[in-house]
Amino acid sequence: MLRDDIAQLVVKALKKAQRKNDLPKFEIPFIPMERPKQAEHGDFATPICLQLARYARMAPREIAQKVIKRLAETDYLGRVEIAGPGYINFTLKEDWLARQVEAILSAGETFGNLDIGRGKRVQVEYISANPTGSLTIGSGRNAVLGDGLANVLAAAGYEVQREYYVNDAGTQMAKFGETIYARYAQALGRDESLPEGGYPGEELVERGKEIAAEVGERYLEMPHDKALPILRDLGLEKMLASIRHDCERLDIHYDRWFSERSLYDEGYFDRIMNILRQGNHLYEKDGAVWFNAKALDGDKDEVVIRSNGQPGYFASDIAYHYHKFVERGFDWVIDVWGADHQGHVPRMKAMMRALNVDADRLTLLIYQLVTILRGGQPVRMGKRLGTVISLAEVLDEIGPDAVRFFLLSRSADSQMELDLELAKQQSNENPVYYVQYAHARIASILRHAAEVSVEVKDGDVSLLAHPSELALIRKMLQLPEVIEVAALQLSPHHLTYYAQDLAAAFHVFYRDCRVVSTDPADASLTQARLKLSLAAKTVLARVLRLMGMTAPEQM
Repeated sequence: MLRDDIAQLVVKALKKAQRKNDLPKFEIPFIPMERPKQAEHGDFATPICLQLARYARMAPREIAQKVIKRLAETDYLGRVEIAGPGYINFTLKEDWLARQVEAILSAGETFGNLDIGRGKRVQVEYISANPTGSLTIGSGRNAVLGDGLANVLAAAGYEVQREYYVNDAGTQMAKFGETIYARYAQALGRDESLPEGGYPGEELVERGKEIAAEVGERYLEMPHDKALPILRDLGLEKMLASIRHDCERLDIHYDRWFSERSLYDEGYFDRIMNILRQGNHLYEKDGAVWFNAKALDGDKDEVVIRSNGQPGYFASDIAYHYHKFVERGFDWVIDVWGADHQGHVPRMKAMMRALNVDADRLTLLIYQLVTILRGGQPVRMGKRLGTVISLAEVLDEIGPDAVRFFLLSRSADSQMELDLELAKQQSNENPVYYVQYAHARIASILRHAAEVSVEVKDGDVSLLAHPSELALIRKMLQLPEVIEVAALQLSPHHLTYYAQDLAAAFHVFYRDCRVVSTDPADASLTQARLKLSLAAKTVLARVLRLMGMTAPEQM
């Protein structure tokens, strides 16, 4: 990236200054390169000379003078100045900036792509909500964070696999099956009570009615123990269909839906139990089998087999991650989990050590709660599920683009509010509208140009010299840096801020510079500005798609 190229120029200038005895010998550290907050301070700045003062034993400004003296010439660097106590400010050449419009158009949908991942295989597992009910708005935040992160990592050069872990085994699924059986029987007029600890919500009442309408009394006529697993799987199939539908509405598509049950059916549970026993990581207490997490820096030991002989939740976690790392060989795994799983992080790291896998290869991205606002007041309950707000009803009200943007707009560790009224506004106050309108406005400009027979392809970008034109180009060129930060910090929320800044830069350009003129004297400038507009449309579409949103041609 350009930032790194300038940092390397500084390194070379320092080394040259040392060779010429302008500076004493010292080890050259990492060169920090910043974006100045004020445009008049240039495009990049480094405080490195302040850090070097104690090694060079001279004033930072004097060091800066010697660095600037030895800087190699480039086709992109213009003004280089000393600022304040010893900062070096770098300003890009305007003619070089103008030429980047062609580079952006040439890159097209790949503009901003990086290779920091170098093909490293990373799995992002997200949502993975229990299929005992519909997705909630909390699951929606999980979905948007996970999918946005997967998009960013792919753009940064990682080989990404997206996965949903289906909790189709264990106690909860057993209770789900018993509940489905009861609701199915009730739908056919049988007096069947709910199991203790079952699911009382209306949603499974509806699933029971659907199954009854489809199969009639077939499963009431067979022994309960034979009918129960069949009805459980029918209910599971319907719940997964509902979850898939919500995911598709958000344009989320998985590479794999992984069955928890397969871990037991295919022997992975037995395999990890043997590994843990051989490593002396298990012990028995109170009739249960425990994993000795404390011995591996976990905060507390965990049950892997309950006193009733059934595997605990943590047993599945171990087998599943063994499958990810050892069987499938992922270099890096990212699990997106809700805040209620924060306490599970130490035990997961202990589990990795027990499997002899580097614990740093597992990242647990923990996200905080979502509060839904209507009229400035929190919405406590949903219409469909009663006690919780479903993702589907929020999608119905504000649409998938608004859901994705708003749920992505804060860092994972921040609690957030989603204002339904704001999300529906067609005004600049609504960031979704503001960003998408910029894309639609450019599309409208290009359509108008075609109507008056002005072509884009012949534009001479060297004519782009207005401050608003150059500011827009500068903003477009920041996309690779945004992708890098989002990938390295696992923080796709940076995309939402960049999208708003880019839209703002285009709106200012549109205000200050007439794009399409019918005056023959302005023909060349019109074509150049159309080229700039097309480049801006390309970058806006790119960032919208990284966020999983649509890029509308009209609004």
